[in-house]
Amino acid sequence: MEIILTESIDRLGEIGEMVNVKPGFARNYLLPKGFAVVANQRNVKEFEHQKRQLERKALKVSKGSEAMKTKIEAVSCVFALRAGDDGKLFGSVTSADICAKLAEAEIEIDRKKIQLDEPIKSLGEQAVAVKLPAGVIAEIKVSVVAAE
Repeated sequence: MEIILTESIDRLGEIGEMVNVKPGFARNYLLPKGFAVVANQRNVKEFEHQKRQLERKALKVSKGSEAMKTKIEAVSCVFALRAGDDGKLFGSVTSADICAKLAEAEIEIDRKKIQLDEPIKSLGEQAVAVKLPAGVIAEIKVSVVAAE
């Protein structure tokens, strides 16, 4: 039985793919749960139309993300914090701190998008990744210097 997937399913396919499955699997699992629709002529045309609309929307989002990436990479975040003699900070620089620094530069980013595995606890310069929509990743240069 030929169906069009409306959800990504492991070991079967991605959204929008036409796949052949056994009739019982489609009738008893995929169709009732809304994971797929029967691949008749009407559904195929409708799905192709939706796919074209999604591609246009994805193109707009990726252009916006690229513009945001250039704005983010132009900003340098410099933090002056107290540190010990060995270069370890008495505090740390977290994603919330980086988000606040970006907000000062009029760039609004959710702090959860900042890919910081653990807070920065030493002096120096690091590159921190920021995940943007459409799979775009921007890098911020974060410099931590000792405060007097």
